[in-house]
Amino acid sequence: MVTTLLGFAAGATLVILAPGPDSLLVTRNTLHGGRKAGMITAAGTLTGLLIWAITAGLGLAALLAASRVGYDVLRIAGAGYLIWLGATSLLPRLPGGAHCDGRAGHDSHDSAPVLGTGRAYLNGLITNLCNPKVGAFFVAFLPGFVPAGVPAREFSFLLGLWFVAQTGVWLTTIAWLASRGSGWFSRLRSQRRLEQLTGIVLIGLGIRLAAEAR
Repeated sequence: MVTTLLGFAAGATLVILAPGPDSLLVTRNTLHGGRKAGMITAAGTLTGLLIWAITAGLGLAALLAASRVGYDVLRIAGAGYLIWLGATSLLPRLPGGAHCDGRAGHDSHDSAPVLGTGRAYLNGLITNLCNPKVGAFFVAFLPGFVPAGVPAREFSFLLGLWFVAQTGVWLTTIAWLASRGSGWFSRLRSQRRLEQLTGIVLIGLGIRLAAEAR
């Protein structure tokens, strides 16, 4: 059992550390609204992962993986949302630090643009839930670590919780690093370049998700 859990932890670590929309979105929102916004975005992402873990344990994610229409609907919705988030990062700021999409800005170079708690949370939740690859991952990855002779549903759910916990540690680290790094980019021009680069990568991830075939 211990060997199985350690093997799962090692495999999960490789998956979590791979660059993806969730970690990039936490970075983006931390740059926009500070560490609190990044942590709230991470909480939304973890909620999405928990929902996927529960549905995988109940077999619903397997049904989604078998349904091409359902998979494609989620894939296109998720791609569109990532592209929209990336596009908002590219919008120029109006005088005073505001964005052209109507978000309030900051009065000085040292403060971050306002990002509402609900908006940050929904960013993380929607991005995760609209990525069918997450559900397919749980269906394909978890069963391989379920030992013989144990209840598959309950043990899969345990592994899912472990994965959520590991992801939480990683996203929290990203939010902390991004908030510390924002001091290095205190000049408005440098911070805008970093935000724009993040936006371009988000758009690229959205396009890749939209273009991927099952």
